[in-house]
Amino acid sequence: MTNRRLTLEHALYALAFSLALTLRFLHLGALPLSDFEADWAFQALQVARGAHPFIGPNPAYVLLTSIPFYIFGASDFLARFWPALAGSVLVLTPFFFRERLGRIPALILAFALTFEPGLLALSRTAGSSILALSFLVLAWAIWRDGRYPCAAPFDELRAAPTRLAGVLGGLALLSGPAVWMGLLILGLSAAIWQAFVSGRVKAGDQRQTANEDHSSLITAHWKPTLVYILGTFLLGGSLFLLAPNGLSGFVASALAYIEGWWTPSGVRAAHLLGALAAYQLMALIFGLLALVRGLLNKDRLVIGLGLWTLVALLMALVYPGRQVADLAWVLLPLWALAALELSRYTKVEGIGAWELAGVTVLTASILVFAWMNLTGVAGESFASPAAQTRLLLLLGALLLLGLSLTLVGIGWSLDTARQGAVWGSALFLAAFTLGAATGAAGLRRPLTAELWSPAPQTAQADLLQKTLDNLSEWNKGHIESLPVMVVGVDSPALRWLLRDWEVKETDALSPADSPALVIAPQSVELNLSAAYRGQDFVWRQTPAWDDARPEDWLRWFVYRQMPQQTESIVLWGRNDLFFESGVTP
Repeated sequence: MTNRRLTLEHALYALAFSLALTLRFLHLGALPLSDFEADWAFQALQVARGAHPFIGPNPAYVLLTSIPFYIFGASDFLARFWPALAGSVLVLTPFFFRERLGRIPALILAFALTFEPGLLALSRTAGSSILALSFLVLAWAIWRDGRYPCAAPFDELRAAPTRLAGVLGGLALLSGPAVWMGLLILGLSAAIWQAFVSGRVKAGDQRQTANEDHSSLITAHWKPTLVYILGTFLLGGSLFLLAPNGLSGFVASALAYIEGWWTPSGVRAAHLLGALAAYQLMALIFGLLALVRGLLNKDRLVIGLGLWTLVALLMALVYPGRQVADLAWVLLPLWALAALELSRYTKVEGIGAWELAGVTVLTASILVFAWMNLTGVAGESFASPAAQTRLLLLLGALLLLGLSLTLVGIGWSLDTARQGAVWGSALFLAAFTLGAATGAAGLRRPLTAELWSPAPQTAQADLLQKTLDNLSEWNKGHIESLPVMVVGVDSPALRWLLRDWEVKETDALSPADSPALVIAPQSVELNLSAAYRGQDFVWRQTPAWDDARPEDWLRWFVYRQMPQQTESIVLWGRNDLFFESGVTP
């Protein structure tokens, strides 16, 4: 028997997982659900209440979320529970590839995925594609880790990961259109690799090829995996036969993905490229450096990750039904490339500690100074003298940094200059990534405009809820007791907010009607027999991405601020519901 001990490496993975859980579950239910989120959450609520609604093309989310709804009751927190958990577990994926990537790059990748802005935003969004990404990648990682030989006493233990991989694979198939995008990307990448790349680059070091000698053992594990995939698909897709219409969501997901090839989403390809530059700047810089180095050295691992990245990016850009969330399939290989490049600079043998610290501090300080000047430009018109002065200072700071590093390389050593430049830049870019992550996760106050958030966002749902509760409690003694009439408002977020109220939806009211509470668009005037009082609420707000000028984009890049397009609704209360009306409730 082998001796399995907990090591520092295990402790670091546990730390990364703990941080991921904290970031993904912190204030998870603080923000109201958007229309996108509420549509999926309301389907799950109907399943939990025993109804048999039409289940859309994301049955895994709907059926899994219906379980905590049934046990604990519906809430915004529980609506986002499974995406947050799936996004947290995804952080552990590099552990299964540590022999391939290397232990240090795998650890760097684990912490990078912990704070990754795009994945963090998806993990805090109900019904997002994070389930498809996490289930599919984890199934692949666990199946790959469990297919290799081991000592005889552990043969049965090897079967457990294979079964778990099958369960995760079955859930991945039920996770919506995003899984078809992922399967197509992985399939195309593998096909291009086999047709044009494999055999033309060198095998690389032992780290890259140690596991490739066991391909003959794959057939011993794919059969039980398929059995568990099929079992999970049938039982999970029907919620153990309690919701058999969930299986139709699998077909709907395939049709929805296919339909996206001729149905434009309205999201521009430039938005995806802008999101990469604004959120994944660190991964782009170090990932491209790793790719250039790998192409020059014909490194199979780096070229394979680069191919995956390129195919995923092109697929996201050419897909007419594109969403920024499709970039999730780009982030994993891109950050893996960045982790490989960063790991090269963890060795400091032969470099003086004080010299390295000095160059690191110098690099980080000049970059911070340059950023401060960029923030000054973002608040001014490009043609103003103040903005031009700031731009000159920014350019001067970058030239000063280049000159300083050149002098260090000549005066001390090239290794010290290179290592200090990378460490200082990494510190600055890590702080930039962390700031972008807090905004994308909705943890920053006031809230910022984010490309990763599904638009439109729900604005004043909490104020509307409080007003409704107060009126109901004043008149009936407890909340959620007055009937509500919704006129001409098609909003899944509003249906979710009123999920426990007696609600009737209609397109128009008769003059003879006199409902207690009416919710209508701001443009609608009530012409009813009874008197009403109204209060407007900003219900939806959408960043004006398409109308933004270059100055707006720069301000957004620095401050995450963008002009908003808003839509308001009005809550009308019948006059006799108020104390000062003279009518006793």
